[in-house]
Amino acid sequence: MNSLFLANIGESLKNLWDSTGFKTAVPDYYLMEANGAYGLGIWGELIMLIIAGFLVFLAIAKKFEPNLLLAIAFGMFIINIPGAYSILYGTGGYTFSDELGNIVCSGTLSDLCEKFGVVYNNTDGVTLQASFDALFARIKDLAASGDLSFYGSVDNITYTYGIIANKGLFYYLYKGVDWVIFPPLIFLGIGAMTDFGPLIANPKSLLLGAAAQFGIFITFIGALLLGFDEAGASSIAIIGGADGPTAIYLTQKMGQSDLLPAIAIAAYSYMALVPVIQPPIMKLLTTKKERLIKMEQLRPVSKKEKIIFPIIVTGVVGIILPSALPLLGMLMLGNLIKESGVVPRLSNTAQNELINIITIFLGVTVGTKAFAPIFLQLSTLKIIVLGVVAFSCGTAGGLLLGKLMCKLTKGKINPLIGAAGVSAVPMAARVAHDVGRKEDPNNYLLMHAMGPNVAGVIGSAVVAGVLIAMFA
Repeated sequence: MNSLFLANIGESLKNLWDSTGFKTAVPDYYLMEANGAYGLGIWGELIMLIIAGFLVFLAIAKKFEPNLLLAIAFGMFIINIPGAYSILYGTGGYTFSDELGNIVCSGTLSDLCEKFGVVYNNTDGVTLQASFDALFARIKDLAASGDLSFYGSVDNITYTYGIIANKGLFYYLYKGVDWVIFPPLIFLGIGAMTDFGPLIANPKSLLLGAAAQFGIFITFIGALLLGFDEAGASSIAIIGGADGPTAIYLTQKMGQSDLLPAIAIAAYSYMALVPVIQPPIMKLLTTKKERLIKMEQLRPVSKKEKIIFPIIVTGVVGIILPSALPLLGMLMLGNLIKESGVVPRLSNTAQNELINIITIFLGVTVGTKAFAPIFLQLSTLKIIVLGVVAFSCGTAGGLLLGKLMCKLTKGKINPLIGAAGVSAVPMAARVAHDVGRKEDPNNYLLMHAMGPNVAGVIGSAVVAGVLIAMFA
């Protein structure tokens, strides 16, 4: 009895040890050994843990876009804890049972493909759906011929013949990104929080928002030169719009899931770093005299104008560019809910509970995709560099058009507001305002900068629609 008890204790302790991160480290099936792209092992995860810690510092100590950066950084942290991936996303394992509930076989997808004579395809190290489909078809054929009889479920959907899949919490949460559900919902909340009044009062600011998308097209060309195809180049270039949800939406629509972690991290990181990146560019491209320009107060905008605006924009863009509607339509719906004044509960929910919940899920799930084996690649470094180029060129494009408009209006427009044409709302507008106030504490540019800023949100969504229509 004692020897059996001790043997059981020993086996239990061994199981406990085998489950720790010290033992499991990076899952073998996820090392992308098929293309030899990754070989850092556990050291790669440690590098990512350090990067995640730095991003947490930026979010908390420096308050750089903390609402998103904190969740992304923690997602990056938790997924790179040795051994955590198989718990958070699942082991990739499957279990087959007979009609009596007896387990016939279990193991990874590779194990089961080998057992049933199906070719195991792990070319990209991430998406194994083709292998799963082939295995499932093989099982059904065997069952139909009377050689096998199984029951079970796949992703909670019951089949007569099926598999019980081992999937973790984040596998399911990530479907909001994978199926591009989260980005349009984020746009709904943004629309409910946005005041298009400054844009309506000064329609010329729409041009500044358009000019700030210049960085997208410059980076698109740069990405092509660095070896990315049109879909990949489009996904990287959209970083120049400084709009995280749009970057995620476009990347998924382009079928570039393998680039998503680097693109999302770059997009949100540069959004957070607007106060660091933009001021030097603004001072380089403008003179002190231009930065001192005080603009006339904007005219009041009526409620009727604010209600009509989202309807007209949706109709016009919808006819010309339907591919932009999932983002732009939700943006305008959120704004219409707000400006109508007849559904305060819906407006409050969109501005608070809805966008807050989606922001948490979006941030942490995107962060968990910054897993060392897929993040620590040469392509990631290229994306980070191209992202800086995109964002800087976007800022410069808005400023240069602002300078031109300043000359054409004989000094009535402060070029600084052109830098707010990137769609990092409202941070880019605040930065333009702060740079102006450093030259003259009595110069208030915030409302003037909000026009190009919200125009940038529209502009990035429209450009995303154009790229989808052309290259998806």
